[in-house]
Amino acid sequence: KMLRKVSSKPSLFWGSSKRLLCTTPWKEKIESGPGLDHFISGKEEVVVQKRERGQRQPRKPEERLPSWLKVPVVGGKEFRRIQETVREAGVATVCEEAKCPNIKECWGGHDDIATATIMVLGDTCTRGCRFCAVKTSAKPAPPNPEEPVNVANAIASWGVDYVVITSVDRDDLSDGGAAHFAEVVRQVKQKSPKLLVECLTGDFAGDLNCVEHVVKSGLDVFAHNVETVERLQSTVRDHRAGYKQSLSVLKRAKEVRPTMPTKSSIMLGCGESDEEVEQTLKDLRDIGVQFVTLGQYLQPSKGHMKVSRFVPPAEFDKWRDVGLAMGFTYVASG
Repeated sequence: KMLRKVSSKPSLFWGSSKRLLCTTPWKEKIESGPGLDHFISGKEEVVVQKRERGQRQPRKPEERLPSWLKVPVVGGKEFRRIQETVREAGVATVCEEAKCPNIKECWGGHDDIATATIMVLGDTCTRGCRFCAVKTSAKPAPPNPEEPVNVANAIASWGVDYVVITSVDRDDLSDGGAAHFAEVVRQVKQKSPKLLVECLTGDFAGDLNCVEHVVKSGLDVFAHNVETVERLQSTVRDHRAGYKQSLSVLKRAKEVRPTMPTKSSIMLGCGESDEEVEQTLKDLRDIGVQFVTLGQYLQPSKGHMKVSRFVPPAEFDKWRDVGLAMGFTYVASG
């Protein structure tokens, strides 16, 4: 017989061996079923609400993205072409590994122009920043010695004019992976001499000799992200990262090649104040950073740091004006 009521004894609901003849999945039944207070109160009957098959639980208002963050799902031939090339070459992209919500927009491109960010030194990071969805491990697999050539071939097949190469942090390697990173750049430049290469590196645990090694590899733009304001560093980033350490990396890169543009990025929506954002921009300008980007932090999963607020477009426009007034050559805000 179909079970019509639940006794005050928990075993009749949670531990009964009788099969519950109901089409509602167990997960949904547990979520919508009685709680501990029902059993304690001694109520004789509990009505279990059921949802129709396929009906989704509505999201809470605060979980919904604001309209300005909703973009149409695009893809097309460019998306499929880049995806196939990445698979065939066996290379990793931060677009996929970090679960970037803009992947189809970037890879799909506009007017058949697509962009992608290659991630080298493997797909597993030795750090665990609270905003990042990349896999982590204290002992990742050794870097693939064939990766520099594979990356160079993959990028050459895309026919693009500009590419970004980034990496996971490799605190398990004596040089943080600097030599491998530099070799990737050399192979890419050898295969595509006219290609402009931006390298978004880690902090190499503060080893400035490693920074110098990568800077001298032939790249065109050196980037390293401070990620957030100084006060929130320990909340947002792994404990091995730090505000002053990141600034020292950017400063050293500029000292090695004064004419090379340097770049950094700041996430908004992490709990920062306007005064702190402005101070961060000033600190970046003081060490010669020319390019800066400001973007909305989006929570990659429920296990990651929550978004403190969604920053409206008008505020991003304001920061673009503030950055340009400070002397940044280029400000991508929003």
